[in-house]
Amino acid sequence: MTDRDARTTLIFGGAKSGKSAFAEKLCTDSPYDLLYVATSPRFADDDEMNERIKRHVERRGTRWACIEEQIDLCGVLADEDHPDRVVLIDCMTMWLNNLVYHEKPLEQHIEAFLDTLSKTQSRILLISNEVGQGIVPETASGRSFRDLQGSLNQRLAARCDRVIEVRVGLPILLKPLPIPLISL
Repeated sequence: MTDRDARTTLIFGGAKSGKSAFAEKLCTDSPYDLLYVATSPRFADDDEMNERIKRHVERRGTRWACIEEQIDLCGVLADEDHPDRVVLIDCMTMWLNNLVYHEKPLEQHIEAFLDTLSKTQSRILLISNEVGQGIVPETASGRSFRDLQGSLNQRLAARCDRVIEVRVGLPILLKPLPIPLISL
């Protein structure tokens, strides 16, 4: 598989690992129309988060179209599907958080998203957080969310053509495997 054959890509990493900047560079280096799908809501009383969002918008520049959607990623992918488009969804962790917060049926939304992902013509890049390599959350709800995120990441990785982990700004290709697995 070549880079051009990879229609779906999962890019994941820890907080401030450089995953968004890396994904954006992959997109801007392409000849395709660029669509950024922001899953984070804007918060009237959260100046720090609003500043983060502002920095992301400024970094992307004017070439990008942007849609803010917290829940209905399937609808966005269906409405915006085009073979000459790259869709960057940032991020799947916030989307999962939104589903939990709004008490949406998780399995139904996740299965529908995975199904939609397999049917699109656009090139899709998904950004997600790695939350399982850090401190064990103190609360049961925190541990539950960590587990949900880990499961979502596994399911996304299984469905995507390419999986890249970003650590300290450096991409590590996990799928397709650069060499065959050694059998025992």
